[in-house]
Amino acid sequence: MDEKIAPNITRERVRRVAEGYTNAKGEQVPGLASASGAATGFRYVRLGEAVFDEHQRIRESVRFADLARHVYFTETGEPLPKERISSKTPLLGIHHGRAVYLLYNGILKDKSVDGGNVLTSETLAHLPAHDGPKVVYAAGCRFSKARLEREGITFKQTPYAIRTR
Repeated sequence: MDEKIAPNITRERVRRVAEGYTNAKGEQVPGLASASGAATGFRYVRLGEAVFDEHQRIRESVRFADLARHVYFTETGEPLPKERISSKTPLLGIHHGRAVYLLYNGILKDKSVDGGNVLTSETLAHLPAHDGPKVVYAAGCRFSKARLEREGITFKQTPYAIRTR
């Protein structure tokens, strides 16, 4: 399929259906959004490779930035801001006052499972600070429920917490 079809033709058609348009007879056709009273808008996105394989494991070819986009969208319902995509930090962003972190694939420069992809006292000390609530996606967690509560952390285990949404 021609790559220009979706951004140039389909996008315009969806906008007209949502917002309304004037037909060939000069009659105003109300948009779906105006008929329902809903706000209009949509996003055009390009899908990448599937994050999970046939066994529901994260594909070995998935890079940090790929999983970061997926995790951030799963957590917030919003795309990861462009300026955060190439950053070399486990802090994906702050959404409505809550920081979203991802420990994956050696983002903390330590590719060992225990040292880089598991929430421990050591990895917590290397996370960029945030005074409010935090959500940490990681392969595992060495904290008790009480410690997580004290630190204001909601822990979500990868891949389970992201593939079920």
